[in-house]
Amino acid sequence: MYGLADDARPALAQALSRGPATLATIIALGGGGPRPVGAQMVFGDGLISGFLSGGCIEADVEVHARACLEDGVPRRLVYGEGSPWPDIRLLCGARIEILVERIAPDDAAARTLLDLAAARLPAFWVSDGARRICAEEPQVPWPGAFERAYDPVPRLVVIGGDPTALAIAGLATQSGHETFLLRPKGPAAPPPLPGVAYRREPLEDALAAIGLDAWTSVAVCGHDLEKDHTALMATLPSPAPYVGLLGARRRLPERLARLKAAGLDERDLAKLRAPIGLDLGGKAPFEVAVAVIGEVMATRHGQPALERRAVEA
Repeated sequence: MYGLADDARPALAQALSRGPATLATIIALGGGGPRPVGAQMVFGDGLISGFLSGGCIEADVEVHARACLEDGVPRRLVYGEGSPWPDIRLLCGARIEILVERIAPDDAAARTLLDLAAARLPAFWVSDGARRICAEEPQVPWPGAFERAYDPVPRLVVIGGDPTALAIAGLATQSGHETFLLRPKGPAAPPPLPGVAYRREPLEDALAAIGLDAWTSVAVCGHDLEKDHTALMATLPSPAPYVGLLGARRRLPERLARLKAAGLDERDLAKLRAPIGLDLGGKAPFEVAVAVIGEVMATRHGQPALERRAVEA
């Protein structure tokens, strides 16, 4: 299950709380491969997180990572073409180059990386295995060094409390989103959704407390015209790059007209996705959830072919 974690920062923080850790990063890739340049694994005291291939090299990388943890000497590992280990075969035919480096608990670059993550700010990590820096702005790598950019953890704010809203929130946290479920005046007890933060105060207060930034998406699933309108007025002008609205297509013209009359401009309305989600054809709660998470990811990764429909204001 350790391979399900894609962001190395939480595991790195956990490992460094116990002592030194090793970080293994794909720094070059040839001929394709299941994981991109920048993919990482973390090894620490009783901890493994992340994955670098389809299972072809992880066990061997761990051997080198544990040795690096002991002696502190960085390694550059090559698998595939030019590898010194021809018995380790990559079924995809790729060539993968990996930097393995030891990180001490008091490492300044690692502290900066984790502090920027906590502050929801981008980070740029540059390392050659022996020397490393981390900053909020892009850095110029020195010869032999590799730069890796980190965005803040993606967030999804789900507004509503019906089965579709619950399915979206549950799938969001499983897919790596920091997830909030907002249900003003909802039940005092939160729904049994692990990892989902539940808030029931007035919508404006909850959104202000969370803070909508460029890495936060919003799914409005309120089934209430007034509450949905309030949510859209608060979220469409915000930096959030994605706002989706659950509801019937035939009601959209009047909703859009009301939003315009309330002062929203064409730029605000251009980010609205309604009806919410990619057009996968399903209507069941988890079918809609898959469509919504897919559309959120398409927007984040800049895949216009998958962005189903921006509302024509």
